[in-house]
Amino acid sequence: MSGIGEEANIFIQAVLAGFVVMGIYDMIRIFRRILPHNLTAVTLEDLFYWIGISLYLSVKIYLTSDGSIRWFFVTGTLAGVSLFAAIFSQMRKIYKKIKKSIEKKRETH
Repeated sequence: MSGIGEEANIFIQAVLAGFVVMGIYDMIRIFRRILPHNLTAVTLEDLFYWIGISLYLSVKIYLTSDGSIRWFFVTGTLAGVSLFAAIFSQMRKIYKKIKKSIEKKRETH
């Protein structure tokens, strides 16, 4: 039974790693909206992002799975990315509705 608990712990850590992966990229996307970039800058940012994420995930795999890639780690990471995207997509929709509502109230007063 302890093997299943250990695998569940690794899966949860992988989901959290997926959150980190998507969260960092989301921050880069926000930064790009605030300060527009040319294609060279975007390419360099993406290159550094992927190098950094590769190192981060390699270390996470090493620390959680003794360096062996397990499918539930990969699945957990993908689940974390998907969950992050779904949650923050809904949050963006709610934010836009609230913002629109506030703007309508300002126009009527």
